Amino acid sequence: MMEEVEVSAKTVEEAIQLALAKLGLDREQVEVTVLKKGKSGFLGLRSGEARVKVRPLPQPAPEQENVAAAKAILEGLLQSLSISAGVEVSPQAPPEAHPGSIALEIRGQDLGILIGRRGQTLSSIQYLVNVLLAHRLKRRQPVFVDVEGYKKRRYQALRSLAERMAERVRGSGQPITLEPMPAHERRIVHLALMANEAVTTQSIGEGEARKIMILPKMARPRR
Repeated sequence: MMEEVEVSAKTVEEAIQLALAKLGLDREQVEVTVLKKGKSGFLGLRSGEARVKVRPLPQPAPEQENVAAAKAILEGLLQSLSISAGVEVSPQAPPEAHPGSIALEIRGQDLGILIGRRGQTLSSIQYLVNVLLAHRLKRRQPVFVDVEGYKKRRYQALRSLAERMAERVRGSGQPITLEPMPAHERRIVHLALMANEAVTTQSIGEGEARKIMILPKMARPRR
């Protein structure tokens, strides 16, 4: 299950949208609690920010026939790539997966080719499995694909990096910019530091150069 997040913005709706973007979820997949509505000051100007808490809702377990279909699709992709590897169904999706995901693990020897630079090949494989399964089911059913625990190790490494860099920012009072990351990895860092009282995070840059800046909370983020 993904962690709940608290987000502040000028309005409640803007705060909700920011939280959904960080979680990568839709409105119907979350429960929203308004912590602070924000106050209107003189001439209707806002004198205080709104703040919301957004919690992912529990999702029903995927149907077994859909799990079998996803597994067969992934096995077919591996066969088409002439890669000898097995596919296991994980009993529970990891915390970084979308709620209700089917979790598949590729097992075998020398499977680095399936991971690629910064996990880009693995991300492409996961995307293909999701597209093919959605086409077969005529609806979206998220699938999480990993190779020999790569994503689990990367998840732990990113959270550890986020915590170390946050401590450095807290001590120095100066912002730190991390290396460019894909969207799902940036989300891991955002969520890891969401509850940190000393720092805040912001994504900057465009396309493949998009990265995370960690700033002390008293600093004003870039626009």
